[in-house]
Amino acid sequence: MAFDEGFAADQMKKLMPISSAEFACPNNKCEEKEEEEGVRIMRDLGGGSSVVYLPQFLTCEKSWEYFRYLDEHIPWSRPTFHVLGKPALLQPRDVCYIASKGLKELVYSEYTPYAHSWDDYPPLKEILQEVHKAFPGSHFNSVLINRYNSGNDYVGWHADVHEKLYGPTPEIASVSFGCERDFFLKKKSPPPPPPPQVVGEKHHFNLKHGSLLLMRGNTQRDWLHSVPKRANAESARINLTFRRVMQMSSSSS
Repeated sequence: MAFDEGFAADQMKKLMPISSAEFACPNNKCEEKEEEEGVRIMRDLGGGSSVVYLPQFLTCEKSWEYFRYLDEHIPWSRPTFHVLGKPALLQPRDVCYIASKGLKELVYSEYTPYAHSWDDYPPLKEILQEVHKAFPGSHFNSVLINRYNSGNDYVGWHADVHEKLYGPTPEIASVSFGCERDFFLKKKSPPPPPPPQVVGEKHHFNLKHGSLLLMRGNTQRDWLHSVPKRANAESARINLTFRRVMQMSSSSS
């Protein structure tokens, strides 16, 4: 296969920091955000699944500070992954993984990201502390960071069902910086027979700059979630998904 210089240059550009002139979002003006301070939306999905959404978890100005830091200092990568034996695909977003020592290894789509240290990125520890303040009793020890450079970057329908990694009812706290993106949840179809007769139940959230969305209970077991492509998303979004990963057993260390 001939080397495509244009494609390679485009991929390198995606891994470079995004200047402030490029990520200005018209719907992220800080003076328009104050009315959402302290708002907490709770949605019971049924069956022991629930979602909590804080549209202004962090102030707009502080959120831009974090965006710029993460954009410029995180060692982003855009790995290839494999699904059901298909040819390798380039993941449609940049990623980085941070985790405490002694945790089980994260593996998804046959890809194992390198676990960077929290100590190397102090602002991430600040954000984690704020998450724990917002949800007392939570004990997150890792964060998978995603950077969506434009509306062409996305994550398809999936659920984080890894009981050996996260336990049976994992909590996932998703903090968003930058361009607003749509987030969808849909109920998993029951296994046949009988075949589904109606479209599964769906929920939608507009993940705003500085927002936090928490999925808890049986949400990963019973629901799928996605961030689809959006042509009108012309600038970048950085998303932190905080998780609690189980400790590695002494026999496997």
